[in-house]
Amino acid sequence: MSDLNAFRAEVREWMAGHLNGKFAELKYRGGSGEGDALPDLRKEWEQELARGRWTCPGWPAEHGGRGLSVAEQVVFQEEYSRAGGPGRMGHIGEGLMGPTLIAFGTEEQKKRFLPGILNGTEFWAQGYSEPSAGSDFGNIKTRARQDAETGDWLVSGQKVWTSLAHLSDWIFVVARCEEGSVGRNGLIFLLMPLDQPGVDIHPIKQIGGGSEFNSVFFDNARAKAEHVVGQPGDGWKIAMALLGFERGISTLGQQMGFQQELDLIVDIAKENGADRSPAVRHRLARAWVGLRAMRYLAMRVLSDEPAADTRREGLAYKFHWSNWHRDLGRLAMDVLGMDGNVISDDPRRERLQQMFLFARADTIYGGTNEIQLNIIAEQGLGMPREPRGKS
Repeated sequence: MSDLNAFRAEVREWMAGHLNGKFAELKYRGGSGEGDALPDLRKEWEQELARGRWTCPGWPAEHGGRGLSVAEQVVFQEEYSRAGGPGRMGHIGEGLMGPTLIAFGTEEQKKRFLPGILNGTEFWAQGYSEPSAGSDFGNIKTRARQDAETGDWLVSGQKVWTSLAHLSDWIFVVARCEEGSVGRNGLIFLLMPLDQPGVDIHPIKQIGGGSEFNSVFFDNARAKAEHVVGQPGDGWKIAMALLGFERGISTLGQQMGFQQELDLIVDIAKENGADRSPAVRHRLARAWVGLRAMRYLAMRVLSDEPAADTRREGLAYKFHWSNWHRDLGRLAMDVLGMDGNVISDDPRRERLQQMFLFARADTIYGGTNEIQLNIIAEQGLGMPREPRGKS
């Protein structure tokens, strides 16, 4: 425990010594509803983290990481968030693409792509969702056909809700490579540069004013033959493994952000007298209890990480946090009262307003509530599958 405390002090000291000067503007920025805020400075911050070897700290040392234990990674995430560390521009590369390449990529793919993620010089977007294939991942329609002369893959179709695609360099795309295939069969996992002919990116304006999501259109855009992860037809397996990495250590940092939001709501309730309402006090207490339950749930999943995607705890986690956060947004607006309806320069009010608006999407992205309940029922509880029509 003393070693863990020393490590916590090391992280805290580094953050205090570096999240200042020109980076001071980044404190608590880039979170819920403003993922595209200050992008150039946040990319610089990624490189600052890299110089301190704080990007990818959980990666194995042989791949450039620090090889931190789960406990150490939890400490880093907590102290990063406690210091006001900004939303990570490199989180998709670090948390999703990198671990997937380490697990499934060729040696050439690792040599080509892992250094850019580690150094904060190349940024990734995720090409999964489509207009008819959001939570229904097996309904993907984007097509990939192989060029007979080069062996490259030519991709046509549309991906949507693609976070930070307009600020990214690369995108991993799941597409259908076998004519006539349906469901999880006939899919391919491709790595594609976004700056190329045949790729058209359209930012989507959100209710909070930001545009972190995008529609990405492909018209015979090219993925090199050597940039197929796994084999053609392995797309479903690799895509599902990548989603398993998404439920990892970073959730503890997310919870620290939730704690800061709850603390802010409590402070405002004390200032404006909302805390005198028994109903508000009851809801604040329930929010506190829900957040503690969330932490213990995440720690239990992480204690058995290799099996986290099949454990009931892991299956329930997304459903729990997304509904909790949506309800916290409602509580924030009720505590603010009429002030919540007014635009102002108060950064605390603006933060809670943005959180409220963005949290409405928490129960949709990453798998809707309805899909999450099906997963819990069928995979966790062994209940009969819901009747499904033929696609």
